Amino acid sequence: MAEPTEPIGSRSVFEGSVIRLDIEEWPGQPPYEVVHHPGAAAILPLLPSNEVLMVKQFRPAVRQILTEIPAGQLDVAGEDALTCASRELFEETGYRHRAIEFLGGYFSSPGFTDEYVHLFWARTESEPEAGPEDGIEVVRMPFVGMVDAAREGRVRDVKTAVALLIAAERPPLP
Repeated sequence: MAEPTEPIGSRSVFEGSVIRLDIEEWPGQPPYEVVHHPGAAAILPLLPSNEVLMVKQFRPAVRQILTEIPAGQLDVAGEDALTCASRELFEETGYRHRAIEFLGGYFSSPGFTDEYVHLFWARTESEPEAGPEDGIEVVRMPFVGMVDAAREGRVRDVKTAVALLIAAERPPLP
């Protein structure tokens, strides 16, 4: 039996500047709430010293300041995920990359949203060209220590934990 790939019915009940909430009808299922999101790109920046550049910023949804890797929505028309990740790295940290590679990606919470996060890692220059975005504090942390923290479940931001764990298994960036 083939699974359907599109709902048999759908109606939009909310449209904001970032997300859209639809009520969808699927065969044999009760009405299903789906949050549509444009997706995002995140980047794990490594300094020549093998320190990770992390950003601390307030996240209203969880009402906390989180320490995470730079990331942003795919909300610029015509911009691909790699370009978005590069832009977010510079905007959030003031650093530019010398080398950049795709790490992988994931659906953030497929039980209710179609958001997909593209993960990259980059070797940065040793010094920033600009300051960080307002509301962001840039911190430098040892890569090995952050990988250990991810393995021990102490990294609470999923994009950061996943990027660290994947990068730890790859050959070093040039």
